[in-house]
Amino acid sequence: MQNQILLSAQKIKNLYGIHRNTLLKWEAEGLLKPVKTPGGQRRYKKTDIEKLLGLFQEEIVSEPRVILYARVSTKKQEKYLQNQIERLKSYAEREKWNYEVISEIASGVNENRKGLRKLLNHVKQGKVEKVVIEYPDRLARFGYEYLKFFFESFGVELIVINGEQNEEDRTKELAEDLIAIVTSFAAKVYGSRGGRRKN
Repeated sequence: MQNQILLSAQKIKNLYGIHRNTLLKWEAEGLLKPVKTPGGQRRYKKTDIEKLLGLFQEEIVSEPRVILYARVSTKKQEKYLQNQIERLKSYAEREKWNYEVISEIASGVNENRKGLRKLLNHVKQGKVEKVVIEYPDRLARFGYEYLKFFFESFGVELIVINGEQNEEDRTKELAEDLIAIVTSFAAKVYGSRGGRRKN
């Protein structure tokens, strides 16, 4: 909270031309509440005076209504992640949007991504109007259409800007995501077998 500026009756008269009797009248009407000094003198909040005079407007801080979502699969792609974020920011700034960036390093087949969960919660809470991504696979390797339908059911527009992406990086990332699927599947299969009791 900002520090309140306190003014004496004389200072108010000099600044705004308001007589002390007017201040006392506002007090009696409950429109103004003075602060008493240790010596018993009245001091008035500058914001209270300006509100009564119609001179003060509270600053309205709006929450971001646009989410820029960026993702890469591995730590080795961190530089690409930063470039991806910058391209999304440039796009949003050209549109003059108030935005929030959600970025993460996680496989596109991982359903428990922290950033994705945060994004989905923002959507459910009605805090988002638009979600901007570079490519569909940034949001999810599989199930993109389901997520798009989810956003649309909450009135959220999903914008894909199709930015620049190195084809070699995309191929490597796809391979890593496929390996993650096979690894996860194998762990489940062997885990279930390991849990069986031998005769």
